[in-house]
Amino acid sequence: MSIIAAYNEAWDTGNVQDLAEILHDEFVFNPHVGGITMGKSDVLAFAGNNAPTSEHSRILFENNEVGVAHSIVHFANGSTSEAVLSFLQFKDGKIISMETGATPLSDDYKLVGSE
Repeated sequence: MSIIAAYNEAWDTGNVQDLAEILHDEFVFNPHVGGITMGKSDVLAFAGNNAPTSEHSRILFENNEVGVAHSIVHFANGSTSEAVLSFLQFKDGKIISMETGATPLSDDYKLVGSE
């Protein structure tokens, strides 16, 4: 299984133990909002506590050094869903960094082809 697929599965099922194995101890997350940086422990705490959910996750590119993924993300706080593009870097077979960019979607968006 690819690193991104394993990450997506762990996140989507809320499996914090598996997520901890996938994230490198030096992991850094630079999200597209807030101008903050999160470490591994921050993300693990977030994952187990009203974490965003995703749908239509796609791996656009992945090799042993980097990966690019896209998904539609819905937030537990009711904020506008977003189309999120993630760039990931790998070290020792684990995710060492992740950076996201996003486009807000309207509340009534419909994924093309879903009707």
